Amino acid sequence: MKTIPLLTILVFMNLGIINAQDNPLLQDFNTPHQAAPFQLIETKHYMPAFKEAISVGEKEVEAIVNNTEAPSFNNTIVALEKAGRLLNRTAGIFFNLLSSETNDDLQNIAQEVSPLLTKFQNDISLNPELFNKVKVVYENKGNLGLSVEQQTLLNDTYIGFVRKGANLDENQKEKFREVSTELSKLSLKFGENVLKETNNYFLHITDKEQLAGLPGSAVEAAAGKAKEKGLEGWVFDITMPSYLPFMKYADNRSLRKELYMAYSSKAFKGNEYDNQENVKRIVELRLELANLLGYKNYADYVLERQMAMNPAGVYKLLGDLYDASYKVAKQEKEELQQYAESLGFKEALMPWDKDYYTEKLKSRKFNLDDEMLKPYFELSNVVEGVFGLATKLYGITFKPNNDIPVYNDEVKPYEVFDNDGKFLAVLYTDFHPRAGKRGGAWMNDFKGQWKENGVDSRPQIVIVMNFTRPTETKPALLTFNELETFMHEFGHALHGMLANSTYSSLSGTNVYRDFVELPSQIMENWAVEKEFLDGFAVHYKTGEKIPAELVEKIKASQNYMSGSLSLRQLSFGFLDMAWHTLEEPYRGDVKAFEEKAWKKTQLYPVIDGVCMSTQFGHLFAGGYAAGYYGYKWAEVLDADAFSLFKERGLFDKATAKSFRENILEKGGTEHPMVLYKRFRGQEPKVDALLKRSGLM
Repeated sequence: MKTIPLLTILVFMNLGIINAQDNPLLQDFNTPHQAAPFQLIETKHYMPAFKEAISVGEKEVEAIVNNTEAPSFNNTIVALEKAGRLLNRTAGIFFNLLSSETNDDLQNIAQEVSPLLTKFQNDISLNPELFNKVKVVYENKGNLGLSVEQQTLLNDTYIGFVRKGANLDENQKEKFREVSTELSKLSLKFGENVLKETNNYFLHITDKEQLAGLPGSAVEAAAGKAKEKGLEGWVFDITMPSYLPFMKYADNRSLRKELYMAYSSKAFKGNEYDNQENVKRIVELRLELANLLGYKNYADYVLERQMAMNPAGVYKLLGDLYDASYKVAKQEKEELQQYAESLGFKEALMPWDKDYYTEKLKSRKFNLDDEMLKPYFELSNVVEGVFGLATKLYGITFKPNNDIPVYNDEVKPYEVFDNDGKFLAVLYTDFHPRAGKRGGAWMNDFKGQWKENGVDSRPQIVIVMNFTRPTETKPALLTFNELETFMHEFGHALHGMLANSTYSSLSGTNVYRDFVELPSQIMENWAVEKEFLDGFAVHYKTGEKIPAELVEKIKASQNYMSGSLSLRQLSFGFLDMAWHTLEEPYRGDVKAFEEKAWKKTQLYPVIDGVCMSTQFGHLFAGGYAAGYYGYKWAEVLDADAFSLFKERGLFDKATAKSFRENILEKGGTEHPMVLYKRFRGQEPKVDALLKRSGLM
């Protein structure tokens, strides 16, 4: 279907052909729980809806500015909190679909609307009259008798204005607008380029001998991909469910290299999708923004509002974990080289050999591989098991409701209820790769949670994955890593679904970036517990429970290559910090910068033609700039927190209740360390992580 050009849409609006009455995004949602009516929304609706929602938001802000009453917590801070809800609803729908159901038309709209959204935000934060009202309330906060949550909202609002340029002079404010607008557009472009590169490549095989070593499930999936493209033979691409099995099992080294190069060179080919200049420009603009606000680098700016507090705190964490990881990782690599040589391999291991021999050595050491485990992790059973864990811990239940509209037929909608039958949330699950879906896995919300006039407005949460698809002969069978990924994202979902705050900006996952991974990463701990697995991990053909010896093998292999895995995560943290502690714009070669930044973490030879930075969406198209270390930070938290469950019982109600009430429900209403200590009784210690990882 040909999409109506945007200019035509705007003309139609002026003629009255498209108006609010014809645009479902501008109407009340007549659906269960006011969920988005995806079946009614067309591409042509987005831009008019954004423009109208921005106009409504501007009027809401104007009303605050023009209010002649003395500035108060309610008429200024709370009113600001409520302003822009129509815009937030529209953006929540649009940007979720931009990640999981995108196309060229949506990407074009994103490029056009992004500057408008940035302008709207800047018009708020750079408005001197509005800031003066906020400042009056802030300076009188000691006399207002505010609750802890109200104090947090007031502090966050005031600090948010300052961090978004409210104290700048007019020339600086204009520069801030320019920088923030360009940044928003470049981040979108970066992500689009990576997706295009991912979708543009596939490996077509017609010689069956080239499939040697691959398990039948991978071969069958590749045959299905070829059939979809109208090709004979087999097709592999660089989405994870296709790429990883090939790198782990394919005997053909030259094809492993080809696939590795395709995956690792995304947006680094000097073509129209190249991100090298985008990386440098994004980093330069972030530095410029930080300098405008009085910081010497972007990391100083970001970390001021994180648990780590400053770059020194981050580097201490990375350094301590590096010291514990490097020697172990080096020994692991040497062992892998020796093992490969014992099989007749005569060369130095290269990156495209690593996964292949790692998997073979794992199989020899533990008699365990993905193919042995996958029959026990049929997707529908896993869903039941993961949902069941939430029921055991928190008493919540999940009910499918197909009357809730979805944006793709593969998406499953659920109503979530508390243990007393009270409605808690809408949850959407979206499991498999599509051309319109970016890689990776994530949780987001279409709508957050808040309370107003005695009504608890509940959230609408989505978890999105790229899991192995079913084939013509088998249902979707997950790898153990995919099980862990599901549990990780489901942990984020619990953080959103159990939110119990008054204000949406403090609700759910609206917490410090280096705290947000605690609720997700702690969930992964249950994945190796037989007591949990017995509830759902049954062979999809025979119904046999996963054998105890297999679970023991999983546990025994948990720390296999733990040094190497830790070093890999640390390399990303060092790379992130290198880009964002720059105090001068970088004009040199992106690849050279990257190699220098993470040199001490690299155990394999440097490969020409590949680059991480140009595809590192967490840093350049996501929210983890100067924050990637947060995954390791949260590992310290989750290992320490889970040790309490290990001590008191995996499903201990009192411990789960405390975790729910002090962590999951509280969102960002208090400082995360206060919340953590209230749950744990002490500050976290790194010992539990080092012990769990075998790095002690």
